[in-house]
Formats: sequence, structure tokens, C-alpha cells
Amino acid sequence: MLTAETRGSETLGALLAETRRTLAGAGIDQPGLDARLLVEHFTGTTRTEGLAAPERTVDPRAAAALRAAVAERVAGKPVHRILGYREFYGLRLRLSPDTLEPRPDTETLVDMVLPCAREMLKKTGSCRILDLGTGTGAIALALLSELPGARAIGVDISYGALEIARQNAEINGCSARFEVRKSDWFTHVEGDFNLIVANPPYIATETYLDLPREVRDFDPRGSLDGGADGLDAYRAIAANAAAYLAEEGLIAVEIGYDQMQAVRAVFEAHAFRTALQARDLAGRDRAVGFVRRGSAPV
Repeated sequence: MLTAETRGSETLGALLAETRRTLAGAGIDQPGLDARLLVEHFTGTTRTEGLAAPERTVDPRAAAALRAAVAERVAGKPVHRILGYREFYGLRLRLSPDTLEPRPDTETLVDMVLPCAREMLKKTGSCRILDLGTGTGAIALALLSELPGARAIGVDISYGALEIARQNAEINGCSARFEVRKSDWFTHVEGDFNLIVANPPYIATETYLDLPREVRDFDPRGSLDGGADGLDAYRAIAANAAAYLAEEGLIAVEIGYDQMQAVRAVFEAHAFRTALQARDLAGRDRAVGFVRRGSAPV
């Protein structure tokens, strides 16, 4: 543990080593990575600086802030919650207690729909996107960053989440093409969209209660708990999506690794046809896209 004896003329290398040992001793997964992230953030240094100048002296105030952060991490707070941001699809996104922490699995959804969205832009010159349950704005902003001609609306039931999404759009240069709106799914949405995307809550209630504390205690329950079987949000979305989907439009959702057949059945019961499927880097089913039954192949 970082103690008074280590204070005074502390160096970058010593703080990094001590932080790594403290996190490892507390049983934290990936203690080396978390230690590096915390040290770099609170000392204002880069990985290159840490490797090239480990003898660099650290300001005592920075060391004190680092110690406080390490204590939070040992107590179970996720490292990115401590930092206040997370990288997603090359963007830096602010987090708050109102938002789900975006994770690499969700990039699978972005990768899956991007070719279709680019084709829409090529054919029509525009692509209107609706991001349901936008949270940090991760999916919509990732798409806008790759699609200069596109525009997006992000809806959420949380005012706090919408404010964070608005800030993230501004930080990442997308605010002119991104609008936030308070809405329970489609309740306050008008018009039609070429692309509807969502990472809805899909964890069954019983499973939610067994989640690791780093998820259960820090991500909003409403962003995770999908009801008794984890499919409540998909039913609500599928029942109403057709009225908001443009001709030859695509709706795509993230899913749990074992939900592909169940989610397909929900949408296919509402006259949609499965058009796209994608697996994450671990080879697990992670995203699926639908078009109206009878639409041209994607």
C-alpha cells in the first residue's frame, strides 16, 4: 500500500510499481493496466514518459490524488468511473452515474452497421440515425464520427444521461449533427430513420443480481436489467419500430451472447427479417440487424 514512508520525493516509476502491487494484492483484474491508467491520469504523464523517465519526480498533490483513486479502485469502483471517461471507437466519452459504461463489445454493433450506413449515404446523400437509450451517446457518436453526412438523434429516459451525451457530442465535434431528446423508446420521436440502433438492457433480472459488483453497483440498473427473461426492451422496440423506419431502413441491436434466436424471434414476429448478424472478438453472438419483411437484401 502507498504509505507515508513513500512520500516526499516520489518518482513516477516507484508510484507505478507500488500502485500495481496494491491492486494485485487486492485481487483486481488486470492490475498492471489499471495501475498505468491511474498513474498516467493523476500525474498527467503518458506511457512513453513512464518508460523513458521513471525517475521523474511526482508532485505530492498528484501522488495524494492517486492514493485516493487507488483506494476507490480497491473498494471496487471501476477504473474508468474513477477516471471519468472511457475510450470508445476512438472517441473519449465522459461518464456519469446516469450512464452505462460503454464497452468494446458494443463496437461490434457499430462495425456491423457502418457498411450499410455508408451505402445509404452514397445512394441518397443522407443518413438519419436514431439511437435508442443513447446513454453516453457512444453508438450514435461513433457512427457520426465515421459518417460525415449523417445526422443522429439520441433518446434516453434520463436527463442526466442526455446531458452527458450532449457534452460528448461537443467534445468530439459532432454537436452540429447530434440532437438529444428525452423519450421512453419511441414515445417522443417523430419522423422516420434510415438506421435505428440500440444497446438495450438485456440481462435477465435473476442474472443481474449475480453480476460482479463493479457492474451491479456502478452501472445504472435500468441500462442492464431486461426483465424476467432479458427480452422486455426488445419486445417494446420491435412492436413500434416499423412506424419509424424509412423504406429499406435497418434496425440493429446489441444482444447477449445467448440471445440470438430469442431476439430474432421477437423481431420476426413483428414482420421484420434478419439481415445481419455479428460476433464479438471472443466469437460470441453480439449484434443483429433487421429490415422489414419484403425489403431488398442489405
